[in-house]
Amino acid sequence: MLSTLNQGDRVKKVLVISTSMRSGANSDSLADEFVKGAKAAKNDAVKINLLGKNISFCKGCLACVKTHKCTIKDDANMIVEMMKEADVIAFATPIYYYEMSGSMKTMLDRSNPLYGTDYKFKDIYLLGAAAEDEEWVIDGAKNGLDGWISCFENAKFKGKVFAGGVTNIGDIKNSKALKNAYDMGLGIA
Repeated sequence: MLSTLNQGDRVKKVLVISTSMRSGANSDSLADEFVKGAKAAKNDAVKINLLGKNISFCKGCLACVKTHKCTIKDDANMIVEMMKEADVIAFATPIYYYEMSGSMKTMLDRSNPLYGTDYKFKDIYLLGAAAEDEEWVIDGAKNGLDGWISCFENAKFKGKVFAGGVTNIGDIKNSKALKNAYDMGLGIA
């Protein structure tokens, strides 16, 4: 799980969840830069990729409301535990049809066991990449994330970085969004 780097300082535990199903995805590059920035600010930052993880859809049974555990046994349970212990969570997603990826939505749904617990996260960030380059392209994903955040009264949306005009893997290498993601991570104090 997340560890503390320096016991003398208040180090924040930063979890970045990369939700693309493409290896080397542009949104994954944003996640990497956010982590680098958070680490440069002396925070304990880790990235987890949903690519290759076994994460099933929520069944809506609501057993987790009482037990705070999911009845489905897969990789989502470990990620939910990491989310619970993080001070900061950033979600990195490709933008599909002006919305977050399906894997991100599934992970948000599967985090329902956190509702009503003593979760630690307060600050939530969004990193998105899309073929279209208009700034509003990320708005649908942000609105979806805002719905999730509204269920956690101690959490708040802190910021977003959008990389537009990046279609193919590696297109992001010349994007100023990489520096923006790094700087956003660096700003976590």
